Amino acid sequence: MDNNDLLIRLRYALDIKNNDMVEIFKLGGVELSKEEVLKVLTKTPESDEEDNDSIWAEQETDDYIKADDHLFESFLNGFIIFKRGRQEPKPGQPEIPALTNERSNNLLLKKVKIALQLTSEDMLEIWDLAGVTVSRGELGALLRKVGHKNYKECGDRYARNFLKGLAIKYRK
Repeated sequence: MDNNDLLIRLRYALDIKNNDMVEIFKLGGVELSKEEVLKVLTKTPESDEEDNDSIWAEQETDDYIKADDHLFESFLNGFIIFKRGRQEPKPGQPEIPALTNERSNNLLLKKVKIALQLTSEDMLEIWDLAGVTVSRGELGALLRKVGHKNYKECGDRYARNFLKGLAIKYRK
């Protein structure tokens, strides 16, 4: 899954409106119009496995904006501010948090956990709603810092099922 797909699924799971998406991007430090947000939220052009994306490498569509890691992380930072409010920076701390080089799926889990004020038990329950069993140890490894000896990259399966569980929980 790419960043666009993660944004589409997160938006669906939490039923975030277009105007709120624009506001969240703005809070994260990225100015996007409503039309640009809709272009980010369009499905990624499907690649032809045999051609190794060569079909889309030559054709740049006007109906699609690729969400790079910077845009995705800015959205997640804005989402935290949108849900919890702006936190006053401590003396000597930058106003806007520095962007990380972390894998998108791990970042998604960490930032959504913060924004929605989820506990580890809540997260395990969300995966359980999606029909996936995740142990406490696995969850701890997914939430660790990059470089920690027990850090584990979050695979697409975990991220997809987490978003599915969020949709089940929040779209009743």
